[in-house]
Amino acid sequence: MDIFGDLLLGISNVLSPTTFLFLVLGALAGMLVGVIPGLGPSAGLAILLPLTFGLDPVSAIVLLAAVYYGAFYGSTITSVLINTPGDAASVPAALEGYPMAKRGRAAPALVIAAAASFIAGTVAAALLTLTAPAAAAVTSNFGPPELFLLVLLGLLTLVLVVGKNWLGGALSVLLGFALGTIGIDIGGGEQRYTFGSTELINGIEFIPVAIGLFGLGEILWSLYNGVHKADRKPVSVGGKRAFWPSRTEARDAGAPIARGSLLGFGLGIVPGAGATVAALMSYSVEKGVSKKPERFSKGATEGLAGPESANNSAATGAMIPLLTMGIPGSASTAVLLGGFLMWGLQPGPLLMEQNPEFAWGLIASMYLGNVMLLVINIFCIPMFASVARISLQTLAPLIIVLCAFGAFTVNGSVVEVGIMFACGFLGFFMRMYGLSPAALVIALVLGPLAEETLRQTLITSGGSLGIFFSRGASVALICVAVALCLMPFASGVFRRARSRRSGAGGPGGGPAPTSAGSAPGAGGGTDERG
Repeated sequence: MDIFGDLLLGISNVLSPTTFLFLVLGALAGMLVGVIPGLGPSAGLAILLPLTFGLDPVSAIVLLAAVYYGAFYGSTITSVLINTPGDAASVPAALEGYPMAKRGRAAPALVIAAAASFIAGTVAAALLTLTAPAAAAVTSNFGPPELFLLVLLGLLTLVLVVGKNWLGGALSVLLGFALGTIGIDIGGGEQRYTFGSTELINGIEFIPVAIGLFGLGEILWSLYNGVHKADRKPVSVGGKRAFWPSRTEARDAGAPIARGSLLGFGLGIVPGAGATVAALMSYSVEKGVSKKPERFSKGATEGLAGPESANNSAATGAMIPLLTMGIPGSASTAVLLGGFLMWGLQPGPLLMEQNPEFAWGLIASMYLGNVMLLVINIFCIPMFASVARISLQTLAPLIIVLCAFGAFTVNGSVVEVGIMFACGFLGFFMRMYGLSPAALVIALVLGPLAEETLRQTLITSGGSLGIFFSRGASVALICVAVALCLMPFASGVFRRARSRRSGAGGPGGGPAPTSAGSAPGAGGGTDERG
């Protein structure tokens, strides 16, 4: 495979006037989505996905990809200016960027965040260019047993990453699997759980579910949490003299950007980890290696640059399992997978070989989109600061109308609009009781694939589960799954042993510092972990 030739093909496709216009529109839309607290990449993609119906796949994916990584840029603006992360991955930006803004360094904080995002996004795009073909070559040899285990591995990772509430994550996955069984049985052709409704014969469409859970559900959750009552007056970005970072700030940001870029890309490849885990882990790493950790939570440049680079790099890394295995690693990539299927494309090992203009157009758009977003971010900071003043009371009705319009657009079905509203309230109550809307959506997308590959495996083996232990790749995946299951128990034992040693050390020990899991004034936003 000629990687650079294919990349040039992708760049030439993106630079066509029509596709480049969609790239610019997507970047601007993504920035606006990120600026609105309570939305985030997943909600923005879910709401805008129906608008791509009828576009050619290359233009559509360029538009949505620009919205995808543009939203990560935009959510930093509200984190810095009004201490309200537009997405969970931007919590560290609020912890460090807002104190900088209160000291009159709002513009330098936003410039540092934009530069960190641009560098990390470009590095991650280069790594994606080099690793995606190799990953596709490896997974092209996978059969139904390996694909089934990959799906389970991705969902298992997602459940474990949810945190202490792993039971809530498991229930969310099972609920998604249950919704995925509605429709025609792919093996026998009988109707399942349709209750005589002709609207449900083809199953529950992914788009109304995603729009309801991520769009309407997040707006309801934000209203419930009083985000609409919050003070939306942003900190001033300052004059021209205070616009650019100082030499000290630029020097302090260098090493964290490099560490965050590599850390984020590695975590992004892991299904279920995503941008939020990458950002918080980068924040912990920077605080751990800092010679002055007491500066953190008071406006440390390292605590802003590292996580910002990590979350954007992770967003790009999540494209590898999506493109090469058809497995979404986060809620946002699950929405993108729904778009692939809507356009008649099946992501997997053969996508880059059979549809190179599509796959490489997506990768090329990341290089060009990062340049576009850097320019927009730096030179349009005052404009987006004014957008941050708009209250959620004004935006919420408009977003709800867009959700209903988007759900109706695809198939012209009023029933799907009703499903969207039902899923909106479902998403709200899931958030209230600690369940994971993202895990439900990912399971809904992967459920039919898991069922189909399991059927194929059992038919091939005559109903014997021994086939999973007779293939080297399957055994390796099973070992990884077992290690993931044991990891929480091992970490618990390690923490107890460490606390006993700390207690035995006398009064010099002291409590461990708390992690950066939340920030004052944090808004809703779809958690990319699920």
